[in-house]
Amino acid sequence: MPEAATVFAFDRNRAAAPPTATGGLNSPPVDDSPMEVAELTRELVSIPSHADETAAGDYIEAWLRRETDADVVRDEVGNVIARRSGDVGAGAGAGAGVGSRTDSSPGAETTPAGRSLALVGHHDVVEPADAQLDDGEYVLEERDGRLYGRGAADMKGAVAAALLAFRDATIGSNEGEENGDGDGDGAAELVFASFVGEEVGGVGARRAIDRGFGPDYAIVGEGSTGYSGPGVTDVAVAHKGRRGSTITARGTAAHASEVGAGENAIYRATDAVDRVRDLEPPSVEVAGETLEGSLAVTEIEGGSAMNVVPDRCELTVDERTVPGERAALERVEDLAGVEWTVDQDLPPMRCDDEAFATAVLEAADDAQSGSPELITKPHATDAGWLAEAGTECVICGAAEPSEAHTEDESVSLEVLERCRETYRTVAASWLG
Repeated sequence: MPEAATVFAFDRNRAAAPPTATGGLNSPPVDDSPMEVAELTRELVSIPSHADETAAGDYIEAWLRRETDADVVRDEVGNVIARRSGDVGAGAGAGAGVGSRTDSSPGAETTPAGRSLALVGHHDVVEPADAQLDDGEYVLEERDGRLYGRGAADMKGAVAAALLAFRDATIGSNEGEENGDGDGDGAAELVFASFVGEEVGGVGARRAIDRGFGPDYAIVGEGSTGYSGPGVTDVAVAHKGRRGSTITARGTAAHASEVGAGENAIYRATDAVDRVRDLEPPSVEVAGETLEGSLAVTEIEGGSAMNVVPDRCELTVDERTVPGERAALERVEDLAGVEWTVDQDLPPMRCDDEAFATAVLEAADDAQSGSPELITKPHATDAGWLAEAGTECVICGAAEPSEAHTEDESVSLEVLERCRETYRTVAASWLG
């Protein structure tokens, strides 16, 4: 019989309290036993972060300062970024806070020499459904090995797995001999990053990149489970982007009884629709499969009255882009009275480092009984912004297709443990 839903009330003072010298928080006392992925996921998911990510960021920052000796930065928009070099920072509560920073200067966020690997997530979530709230608190329910609640799948569960892997991974200096093409020119660095604003266009990731955030490699913990087969956690080496744009057709208004006296903007807009439908969306080959772009006119608005020839009509176009290619939407501007403007352009992602993708795939394979594959995703993520800035990215996470943003959003606790082990293994092997 399913368990009753449990409400976890979040104590903002607990998350914000500074670490004590012994690694605990000032109030209330914190259990010194190692935190496991299920417990940490419950803690994170219980924190409302759809309208304001501050409390979730407070919790993550305090956890990192308590559990690791990492160099922790909380920037002005709320991103939480932590770094470990060599074997510094492994283990829980070892002199937390030593050497940590709170400034957000470019120097504090610039990757040093040597190979660096980032474990990347975000702690904002979309607005919860009514059923996921109880008197303003997030409702969590655990049953049949899954945790239900807003943000469980997208993506606080993966953030929890990444935090624990970041804490526990053993890393050393980069000799550049075994994996990839590192040249051994400095200490290896493991990075944890949880961004704000992923759900609203990658606000946090873009801010961090503008300030110098640029790891060599990144595992982004967005969903990659259930693509090649049920329950299998795959590794995504590419995903589509999204370009949203507006086509504006202008004409000349006139009374509808004298159509020849005006220029019908809706007719010009329909000519633009025909031009869009004639375009061939681009496609690319990635990981043995075809990643196809798409184009769709999704909205139309025009006209002011039933007896007036319209002088303006607007169309919205949704384009799913692929790495290195765009549809030639600018061609609509060859039509008289038609303008085209880009409103949003979320970049696609493709990993071009085969050795890195293979290392993550092998770690994922070792962590589960199923046989993971290299796959592609249809959705844009923060990996697109990182890849555009020069980071080699893959996606590996617990969320399954059609799980995020739903009224019954949930995540498998077993798969979260799998992700934790995958991240830890990659960190140790890739940076060892």
